[in-house]
Amino acid sequence: MRIVLLGPPGSGKGTQAALLKERLDVPHISTGELLRAAVRDQTSLGMKAKAAMDAGELVSDELVLGLIEERMGAADVQSGYLLDGYPRNLSQARALDDVLGRLDLPVEKALALTVDEEQIVTRLARRAEEEGRSDDTEEVVRNRLAVYREQTAPVAGYYADKRLLVEVDGMGSIEEINQRLMAALS
Repeated sequence: MRIVLLGPPGSGKGTQAALLKERLDVPHISTGELLRAAVRDQTSLGMKAKAAMDAGELVSDELVLGLIEERMGAADVQSGYLLDGYPRNLSQARALDDVLGRLDLPVEKALALTVDEEQIVTRLARRAEEEGRSDDTEEVVRNRLAVYREQTAPVAGYYADKRLLVEVDGMGSIEEINQRLMAALS
């Protein structure tokens, strides 16, 4: 199964991706992890990404897409994948479709976790407290949610237009949410 996992920050994508990876026996592909690995391994794309990051710039869409394309060429991806954290906007969604089409690995399902925003603020405040994270203050979280609504939420509509989107209630226990995700895939 070839899946894109969508949802706002704090919706539980990372937690659910780890469970889905195990249950579906497919690689979990996170763009953040791809970037860190490319920089660590000093690949050509990794060195370009490091230069941008060291200069305080965002890593370009083209570079991230290049990393995804490299990763999608690996043998373990041929039987399926779970892409998490990408695409983040409509331009990236279209470019991703082009790359995956060329590789004959098109997205089969887009799963979107839906969670009440006040619940997200509460979840991330709890995470900030438990993990000592300074990036999960209420003000920062609310800003991240606004950015998500403006830039990333339209990606769900893109996949809905292609009849690939399944919205899944992201409220409840980790296991309840995972059961709903698994049911959405069957």
